[in-house]
Amino acid sequence: MSQRSQRKEEHLALAKMFFNKEIPSDFDYIHLIRPALPESSYQTKSINTRLFGKTIAAPIYINAMTGGSQTSLRINKTLGQAAAKANIPLALGSASILEKEPDQLQSFYVARQENPDGLLFANVNPNTSSQSVKTIVRDLNADALQIHLNTVQEAAMPEGDRNFFWLDNLKEIRNSIDIPIIIKEVGQGLDKDTITILQKEGFEYFDLGGSGGTDFAKIENSRRPHHELSFLEDINLSTPKALLWLQAAHDFPKQLFASGGIRNSLDIFKCLVLGANFVGMASHFLEFAYRGTDELTKEIENIKDQLVMLTALFGLSDISQAKKVKYYLDNNLYIFSKQIN
Repeated sequence: MSQRSQRKEEHLALAKMFFNKEIPSDFDYIHLIRPALPESSYQTKSINTRLFGKTIAAPIYINAMTGGSQTSLRINKTLGQAAAKANIPLALGSASILEKEPDQLQSFYVARQENPDGLLFANVNPNTSSQSVKTIVRDLNADALQIHLNTVQEAAMPEGDRNFFWLDNLKEIRNSIDIPIIIKEVGQGLDKDTITILQKEGFEYFDLGGSGGTDFAKIENSRRPHHELSFLEDINLSTPKALLWLQAAHDFPKQLFASGGIRNSLDIFKCLVLGANFVGMASHFLEFAYRGTDELTKEIENIKDQLVMLTALFGLSDISQAKKVKYYLDNNLYIFSKQIN
């Protein structure tokens, strides 16, 4: 097994070990105000939406997890099957390994084989050559491309990159493909200033990738002999704070994807209330993926049913109206929202 594949295996094992769905969250400081007389009913179609030209069952997606090893092949097969059954998008883990190890393609492509007509996002790091990206997108028949920004992870990774001049290559990638590009973080949060820079360069789609879920600073630090970089775990921005920052600036991207620390359907709904268009989960779904396709599909369907319920409880005919829901913030988030600009 190559060093890259071994790292993929370690990431999966450590993500599973560190996963804790009971961890306190900034989502707990957001309180929604529910109308006692909603004048509504449960309507399954109330959560249907469209993304990149395709109709999906709900504004949720399975976010990037893995690829590039034998364990990840099995997981991506399960994810592909569940995404197809539930009709929601699936983002694959970083396929940049294919630039050096093309023989690992099947560990990613298996998801497309299991979900030939569904929305599939490829994923690469910002250093991947534009030619390699074109090949990856073509080989996976990807509908969109995630490019992840992960400076904190790279800094903590013993064998990580130490050069973060990425913008020029991002533009080269953008000019080389004709599918949507989603710029995302991997668990430390995407800040408003970076989004502004990228918007000026013509990028339109962003995934906030906030803290609270899989913590790659913690994962990579645990791979270091002396675990001396634990302080990097505090350099982050939660998903609620990233959303509130955008609200304060009155400048939301064309399509905003919220992910990072999403624990349940109420967290999903709160993201939509705060301005997100789509919400992704990774660690939560990974737990069910280990149990098999049926268990993962059942959990996705449970979340969809709960979103239908929440849409009705808050008097909405369509979940896209979630931004109309009133809310208030506890001191932690309220003070942040007043200070950040």
